[in-house]
Amino acid sequence: MIKLFRYIGLAEGVTTLALFLVAMPAKYWLGNPALVPPVGALHGAAFITYILAMIICLWGRGFTPWEWTRTTIASFFPFGTFLNDAMLKRKQSVAAPIFPETPDTPHP
Repeated sequence: MIKLFRYIGLAEGVTTLALFLVAMPAKYWLGNPALVPPVGALHGAAFITYILAMIICLWGRGFTPWEWTRTTIASFFPFGTFLNDAMLKRKQSVAAPIFPETPDTPHP
């Protein structure tokens, strides 16, 4: 689940950069506001998906209150989700395996 959330965070980060580095400069510097509504809507959907996925994918995975706060704050700043990804990757690597070892459970 953490891996899925990392992909969602990547998408949210990319849409933030597209809005701030492509659509808004096109509007204010080039006088072409056509990109703002679709890119803004895409970013809005990605942001909502990020917040919902954070709760669904990370709940019960051993995140501290600071890690929850950090992950939330990361979605509000350009490059935030990219910078937070290293912490998520560490958490993913220590997450419990899908198939815990038991004497009578064969491994694929």
